[in-house]
Amino acid sequence: MAFLKVVPLEDAMKIVNSMKLEPKIEEVPLEEALGRVLAEDVVSPIDVPPFDRATVDGYAVKAEDTFMASEAEPVRLKVVGEVHAGDFPDFVLDAGTCVYISTGAPLPQGADAVIQFEDVEREGDEVVIYKPAYPTMGVMKRGVDIPKGKLILRSGTRLGFKETALLSAIGMARVKVYKKPRVAVISTGSEIVLPGQELEPGRIYDINGRAVSDAIRELGGEACFLGVARDEEKRVAELILQGIAECDMVLLSGGASGGMRDLTSSIIERLGRVYVHGIAIQPGKPTIIGEIDGKPVIGLPGYPTSCLTNFTLLVAPLLRKLIGRETEVRKTRKKLAHKVFSVKGRRQFLPVRIEGDTAVPILKGSGAVTSFVEADGFIEVPENVEILEAGEDVEVTLFG
Repeated sequence: MAFLKVVPLEDAMKIVNSMKLEPKIEEVPLEEALGRVLAEDVVSPIDVPPFDRATVDGYAVKAEDTFMASEAEPVRLKVVGEVHAGDFPDFVLDAGTCVYISTGAPLPQGADAVIQFEDVEREGDEVVIYKPAYPTMGVMKRGVDIPKGKLILRSGTRLGFKETALLSAIGMARVKVYKKPRVAVISTGSEIVLPGQELEPGRIYDINGRAVSDAIRELGGEACFLGVARDEEKRVAELILQGIAECDMVLLSGGASGGMRDLTSSIIERLGRVYVHGIAIQPGKPTIIGEIDGKPVIGLPGYPTSCLTNFTLLVAPLLRKLIGRETEVRKTRKKLAHKVFSVKGRRQFLPVRIEGDTAVPILKGSGAVTSFVEADGFIEVPENVEILEAGEDVEVTLFG
């Protein structure tokens, strides 16, 4: 089978992006929200803190009662009680009095400052104050941290531990997030066996199933690895249909080139529609983009580096769209470590390793496992370029 529908990369990307997949939203308990992406803006329903509270252990006072205090003429205030964290005082502090207060405890009405206990002397039911306090000293005012009605997190924010802590602070027990897209992953090829199985002569261990599944999870999706399909039409078709039934999209690796034993394209064509059979890039030409029952079916190349490069170019943007992370394409600019030769007229994506400010090309070939294991990303060499010089500024698209 020849490559029947070879297209430029930009056309392939447009086809993938035009597929009618919309993000879905679900509400989850806060304890399950870590790593998920917010699907709504979050506005605080309360003031944080919800009351004026002490920031030190000491004595809550009316600041004006201390204005005349000095080392020579200290001020004496009567201690009329104690307030601890978790209490809520239901009295008004009178002039000339104070209360002992713990860090985090709410100030009684009438008090507007807290003097640290180290700065006063306690004599019976009085404290002796040697320097004046000022209003708000030792106090965190109500709402000064987060005022009620403030926008604290925007839709599209990925929730880390800091964000979940912030949601806890405003009392949110549940949060709306983008639903994880379910992606079926199938490795194809009669030569492929799963890790842990006996490696017979002529066989190789499956790399792409693990790499693609974990790349999906790393992006925030849910990977459903359906196993390895030998080059048998019935088995490949069964797994594709299982993926269509259970998931939002299907990814296959291998079985996309023009060889007689490669069945993926004909199966997708029979079950649905093939839009692309071959992309005009190197490595990564043997790529299929199709659709079955309105769900994307993408056949990635079998060589690991080509597979992960095309995953990054075609699949990752689609997954980011579905989980609200479209702006998170990771790129950086580096200096090329040494000269690179390319074939004029062929668009090339070259894996590179980042070392400080440089991008070091990895030239082992896309079939080498270590090519993508060692690579931090890849650079693009345009069709009309035969040589990239050492020290040239290049843009690196990062894996992960």
